[in-house]
Amino acid sequence: MKNIFLFFASLMLILSAACAPKQVSPTATNNITLTVMAAASLTESFSQLGLQFEDAHRGVTVQFNFTGSQQLALQLSQGAPADVFASANQVQMDAAVKTGRVDASAEHIFAQNKLVVVYPVANPGKLATLADLTNPGLKISLANREVPVGLYTIDFLDKAVKDPQYGAGYETGVLKNVVSFENSVKGVLTKVVLGEADAGVVYTTDITGDAVSQVSRIEIPDALNVIAVYPIAALKDSPNQEMAKAFVDMVLSAQGQSLLANYGFMGPTGN
Repeated sequence: MKNIFLFFASLMLILSAACAPKQVSPTATNNITLTVMAAASLTESFSQLGLQFEDAHRGVTVQFNFTGSQQLALQLSQGAPADVFASANQVQMDAAVKTGRVDASAEHIFAQNKLVVVYPVANPGKLATLADLTNPGLKISLANREVPVGLYTIDFLDKAVKDPQYGAGYETGVLKNVVSFENSVKGVLTKVVLGEADAGVVYTTDITGDAVSQVSRIEIPDALNVIAVYPIAALKDSPNQEMAKAFVDMVLSAQGQSLLANYGFMGPTGN
């Protein structure tokens, strides 16, 4: 009798285990790759934000596509898959809206930036002031006009020609010295760091990491400078809507804003 009891007890345990629901780890059920298209000037700050986002969302991997905003907008217009778009100007975000990839009501301004002139620490062009950018023989690298920082640079030059300190020929004199037009702000910085250009115009936030010891700067006065505005949005056709919105929320949060400030960005209102 005892053996029969043990037999049925064992049989019940086997049946119970077979019928019990299988346990699946959260990571296995929530494996998501979140693709974030972001302006090149956001490389360092967003890379750090991505790590923090992954720590807060188990099973999510943030994959970045950093390049000029105009290239990202073009990729979006051609159907490139993505979840979030962060642009360095409103023009390219508007282009994404026109393609139907972004809902205008879903975009948010999350940061602002300023321009600065950089030159190699060795200063081969012997630069001291903004006026020196017109010196004959100087080699300058700028971003293409289609790139946000390139357009902002032209705006700066347009303001300078109206200032008696620089004169009507200032913009022409500077542009005569341009030896390369780059497709991203990082391209301009690289030219200067490598000594292939005597000067370039980038964002203040680009002077980070190794660049801090490799370049010097000439500040552009606020009266001539241009405030770069950065919008962000989750894409309408993102297959990961919840996580895409969560990433945008993190960028806008106190945590995200603090991190961006550490990298030199101004807040959405300029603070």
